[in-house]
Amino acid sequence: MALDFIPPSVRPMAPAKPAVKPAVSQSRAYVTFMAGKGDSVKGVVGLVKGLRNAKSTYRLVVAVLPDVPEDHRRILEEQGCRVREIKLVCPPGNQTPFAMADYFINYSKLRIWEFVEYDKMIYLDGDMQVHDNIDHLFDMEDGYFYAVLDCFCERTWSHTPQYAIGYCQQCPDKVPWRDEMGPRPSPYFNDGMFVFEPSRTTYEGLMHTFQGTPPTPFAQQDFLNTYFRPIYRPLPLTYNFGTSMLWRHPEEVELEKVKVVQYCAAGSKPWMCSGQEDADNMQREGLKMQVKKLWDFAVKEDIKMLVQKWRDIYEDESLDYKNWIWRPRKRPSRSTGSLGSGPNKRSAK
Repeated sequence: MALDFIPPSVRPMAPAKPAVKPAVSQSRAYVTFMAGKGDSVKGVVGLVKGLRNAKSTYRLVVAVLPDVPEDHRRILEEQGCRVREIKLVCPPGNQTPFAMADYFINYSKLRIWEFVEYDKMIYLDGDMQVHDNIDHLFDMEDGYFYAVLDCFCERTWSHTPQYAIGYCQQCPDKVPWRDEMGPRPSPYFNDGMFVFEPSRTTYEGLMHTFQGTPPTPFAQQDFLNTYFRPIYRPLPLTYNFGTSMLWRHPEEVELEKVKVVQYCAAGSKPWMCSGQEDADNMQREGLKMQVKKLWDFAVKEDIKMLVQKWRDIYEDESLDYKNWIWRPRKRPSRSTGSLGSGPNKRSAK
């Protein structure tokens, strides 16, 4: 559902061991969101250890709902996270069939615009892993909202005209948009990762607009896309690489350049699986990929590799906050990344 409104202007806006840890900037931070009593705490622990492994100099703030248990909060604090409790934000009405049943709770993400003690923040979902340093994103021009374009090929998009004709903004020339369907859809980002500037003015504008906005299938992601459309600037896919891209858009895959992986596809949460589940999920969907068996095997191996990369970081005790010894990061060459070795870009033939 398209919403026609223009948002108000957006204003730019753990005890350290000095001998071994870097000075942490107090005006910038990463932030994630957590709710419930499940094992998502493992994902957040993996995330903060990944940031540490990538030699980030900024801390991770975890916005938690009241239902997050004390023992989970303690685990996060022991890992050097700053835990901040926020109140639940409920969408107006309760008749909307969300694309996923638990999407309604994600409206609470809007609360992070209240974190005005920070000038700029980078939001990362708790099922993400940072495999290369992305601190430079904090230095991008103020006054804009930065995020990666979403993929329209998932079944959760089946209610849309994009999905109906096979159009995806990841490869807009593969299946062109039809003129008879009206104007081409505006660029639409995935809100699993974004760069933003906390602001009281922006927060109040978000909440005021939210109260008069009917819920839509992708919940807060639809809302944020509409609200920040005038100031949205896209980031490269490498900053939010969903595991399903391996088979949805193989022609776009360059694993050696990927900096942030989102383990978003069904069965791909590293703390819940071995990686084979995601490969099996790909088969169960019965995707009509005209590819060779060798390529199919390679995709499965890449999924397993990505899951194992996450596990290696999660299980590395040297990355626990209590054991962490910070060493200056060696800046990699532009052609070298942190995932895989050798050329990984593939094309389906």
